[in-house]
Amino acid sequence: TELSKLEKAKERLEFEVEKRTEEIRNKNRELETQKEEIQSSIRYASRIQAAVLPPKKHLDTILKEYFILNKPRDIVSGDFYWTAHNNTHTFFSVGDCTGHGVPGSFMSMLGISSLNDIVKSLPDCTASSVLDLLRKRIHESLHQDSDRDLTTYDGMDIGLCIMDPQTNTIQFAAAHNPLYLIRDGELHTYRADKIDIGRYSVENVEFTNHLIRYQKNDILYLFTDGYADQFGGPKGRKYKSQRFRDFLVSIHNKSMEEQRNLLDQEIESYRGNMPQIDDIMVMGIRIS
Repeated sequence: TELSKLEKAKERLEFEVEKRTEEIRNKNRELETQKEEIQSSIRYASRIQAAVLPPKKHLDTILKEYFILNKPRDIVSGDFYWTAHNNTHTFFSVGDCTGHGVPGSFMSMLGISSLNDIVKSLPDCTASSVLDLLRKRIHESLHQDSDRDLTTYDGMDIGLCIMDPQTNTIQFAAAHNPLYLIRDGELHTYRADKIDIGRYSVENVEFTNHLIRYQKNDILYLFTDGYADQFGGPKGRKYKSQRFRDFLVSIHNKSMEEQRNLLDQEIESYRGNMPQIDDIMVMGIRIS
């Protein structure tokens, strides 16, 4: 009687517990399946993004002595590098798109395709004119000058160089990301304009076109802000630009591959157990 009621209540409770447990197991399996599908899609997106970036064989032909340190925060990246070459000039660039992960990777692919189209459409161009047109192309592609409800203010920071071996000159123009040049152990900084590419502004300001006369064994560094902005060290502070410049000077006589490895080891050691907060990219080129 009372005992049988208790036993029946216990059986019902055990049945409910088992039922709920099975529901949780099924939900977990469903979530794991969804997670795997999402990760599989992102991994495939990473393959597409890697295919869009210039291949090593192409870089070896155009840049010769160089390195690229590419450390995405996530599987795909908002940082990108780009190169091109025509009969007279060599183009190379490093860009940092709004955000990271999937949103950043969409912007990076838009940046690369836009640069390719601009250079093909202009028989003669300056670094500043390329960025002026890139700014316009991003505005148009994202409809940033429209009154649409879903207007996006995404964009990119970028440094762009155009090398002319006939005159031993390099043109440089940039949005927010400067250029470092090391010559005879001394680091020179070519400043970027504080002009946004994307993040629509009504101001129509043109980019500055720096003209640099280069020498053999000069080393150029283009980079995004992820390296200097990384937190770490004993006090959990940013690495900072001055420390980055000092480290580049300390390693600039090494081979380009050694420089890449040392930069990687340096930021990983500084980061320690702290998470990587942004995509990291550094491009180094030695003029031969």
